[in-house]
Amino acid sequence: MTTPELPFFVYGTLRPGEPNHALFLRGRTHAEEPARLSDAVLYDGPGYPYAVEEPGGTVSGDLVTALPQAYGPLLAELDRLEDHRPGDPRNLYERVAREVIRGADGRPVRAWVYVAAEPVAARLRTRGRRIDSGDWRDRGR
Repeated sequence: MTTPELPFFVYGTLRPGEPNHALFLRGRTHAEEPARLSDAVLYDGPGYPYAVEEPGGTVSGDLVTALPQAYGPLLAELDRLEDHRPGDPRNLYERVAREVIRGADGRPVRAWVYVAAEPVAARLRTRGRRIDSGDWRDRGR
């Protein structure tokens, strides 16, 4: 089965201006624009965030479209960064296709999102530090 070449919704250290953006995305993207993910809330890792799927929440981030020639290698690198291996119960994150709302025009766009794997999400719901604004850049407030 072929993996569709969807854009990525990034909400933490991969956002423009954050450290992993420079390491993984700089020079490999066609477009980067503000976006938001509905039905998710944000938790502090600490050091990196986790989006946890939950009705009614909203996570702020950016929709990143990779350059076509960079897509395959970038997907593999992001899966490694996010500790995602398809079907592995030890995953920290799961890569899922979700609709995000593009900030420029409010249109829904299907994108890859790395969300907390269920065992991690369960721990965060009981004893994690939620970022109420849904914006990783507000974590210190």
